[in-house]
Amino acid sequence: MSNNTVDPLIRLLDAADLRPGARELRARTYDLLELAPGTSVADVGCGAGRAVNEIAERGVQAIGVDLSEEMISVARARWPHADFHVADAYALPFGDAEMAGYRADKVFHDLADMPEALGEAARVLAPGGRIVLLGQDWDTFVIDSDHPELTRTIVRSRADMVANPRAARRYRNALINAGFTDVRVEVHTGVFSDAAMLPMLTGIAETAFSAGAVSREEHDVWVEDQRERAGRGRMFLALPLFLAAARRR
Repeated sequence: MSNNTVDPLIRLLDAADLRPGARELRARTYDLLELAPGTSVADVGCGAGRAVNEIAERGVQAIGVDLSEEMISVARARWPHADFHVADAYALPFGDAEMAGYRADKVFHDLADMPEALGEAARVLAPGGRIVLLGQDWDTFVIDSDHPELTRTIVRSRADMVANPRAARRYRNALINAGFTDVRVEVHTGVFSDAAMLPMLTGIAETAFSAGAVSREEHDVWVEDQRERAGRGRMFLALPLFLAAARRR
């Protein structure tokens, strides 16, 4: 991954982290880990490391893991006191039953093999350890539009470009299948009506056009509708985020 690719992604992640309610939702994931001070938690797919720093502020030994060397470099520069590793979610750099907690925020949609990743989570978690997963269902963007059929086509096309777009709706059953107990699922829906999210909407439309799912004319009509809505303060985008927590036997 080049710096030209990483930098826009980091800007996007930073902006998402600062959206209203984002900090509170992250705090909810920390609470569900139920970690006592001095215990260890793995933050898998840690990105630029903000959550690792916030967890550490609770007196917990937080260890960030990400597949991207560039992301880990940014995380180490931002939080030099914290512990970060370049590693794959399928091969974590921890011993068996070493961790009290495992957290993955907006990660599992990028993992084609959820059972393998959950098996690795179970391996590194001690008996009674907690796992917390947070993510969006890429097939469930709720967008108000004058063109509902075209909107469905655009959303589905974007989802089809993700390795595991419906991972979040499968959290509960996947955790049960992996042998976890006390599985609970919450839904936290973000509602956006300001122009700040317009680039995201125009981006998914451009992706659908590039994939051949819509014509240039359809793309232009849909984007113009969203721009006009944003200009009037009438844009509506809702993103359900699924939060699952469970315990290792």
